Amino acid sequence: MSGRSANVSVRVEPDIKAQAEAILASLGVSTSTFVNMAYRQVILRQGIPFAVELPTASAAIKTRDMIADTEFDKMLQTSLEQAKAGETIPAEAAFDRLLQGL
Repeated sequence: MSGRSANVSVRVEPDIKAQAEAILASLGVSTSTFVNMAYRQVILRQGIPFAVELPTASAAIKTRDMIADTEFDKMLQTSLEQAKAGETIPAEAAFDRLLQGL
């Protein structure tokens, strides 16, 4: 490896950047090391090293790691307001509805 380096400048949503950097830090990997790893995988695979595709209907439900903190906070606030207004159903009824959809 040569002693030279090149800079890469990208724009990333602040929340996404913070989440990714926290995970990388917990793994002991710097952002620069990760970018180098990603670039090497692009070269090795001669393309993007993961599937890039539109989600299917079954994948339409977002998991917690797929949404920003602000969106999650809004969902929680809406849920709290619904609970305070008595707009709830018993847990058994909720599970029955879920099982009917399977």
